[in-house]
Amino acid sequence: MSSSWYGYRLGLRRGWTEFVQSLRSTQDQGYYLFTAVLSLGYLYLNRNEPVVGTDLLLPTVLLPSLLGALLCFGTVIGPAGSLAMEKEDGTLLRHKAVPHGVQGYFSGQLLLHALGLVPQLVVILLPSLLLFDGLMDAPTGWLTLAWVVLLGMAATMPLGMILGGLVPSAQKLGTWGMLPVLLLIGISGIFYPVQALWEWIQVVAQVFPVYWIALGLRSAFLPDSAAALELTESWRTLETVGVLGAWAVLGALLTPLVLRRMARRQAGSRVEAAREASMQWVK
Repeated sequence: MSSSWYGYRLGLRRGWTEFVQSLRSTQDQGYYLFTAVLSLGYLYLNRNEPVVGTDLLLPTVLLPSLLGALLCFGTVIGPAGSLAMEKEDGTLLRHKAVPHGVQGYFSGQLLLHALGLVPQLVVILLPSLLLFDGLMDAPTGWLTLAWVVLLGMAATMPLGMILGGLVPSAQKLGTWGMLPVLLLIGISGIFYPVQALWEWIQVVAQVFPVYWIALGLRSAFLPDSAAALELTESWRTLETVGVLGAWAVLGALLTPLVLRRMARRQAGSRVEAAREASMQWVK
């Protein structure tokens, strides 16, 4: 037990170190800046656009949904991309050779990608609070924001790890992962009301965590009167906790099974074959 815990502790330490290094990376800083400029620019250009049937403006309603979309995309595609690439370059194989190295690797990756969301959300949220009115009027909204983000990460990050373990190669991640995630975001009421879609699409959207994360964030940022814009004209807080909690439990049960199977299949010959396939792709 103690040696296993030592592996997890090393992994968490490694995840924290990699996060600090990413904050100093000009590439990551550029990504955060690009995301913030693109998001804030769109919101600012539509700062005087009213939402039909309410006294709210478009940035007020769209910002929490946009944060939800970034959270879902980052917690699925980020871990999936890292795992898919590190299966091919031998990183995972090297961790496999160390006692409890696999547990340490995955605990470090989870911490790294969870912390990596913080600067991405902060560089959008803080300027928005200064630029746009009507956001987070109730102090309890900050508590709602915290539990929705934490529960949302617990519900979606295992999906990213499972996807990274199942995807045949990093080159196929766009088809296997990015496209489905974008489709889910598109039908989950992020950029337009979900009730404008066909009923069967509404049902599909409510099965997955993307819709509920965006709904929970809107309940944190918007006044209670804005619930009239939602599918059932309510924030459905208990349903949000239930669906996200169910996905978190399901992910916690399935992820170790998938990753143990993937780790057993890791071998030097597979890594070499993946490298050769990657070189052919580049050519």
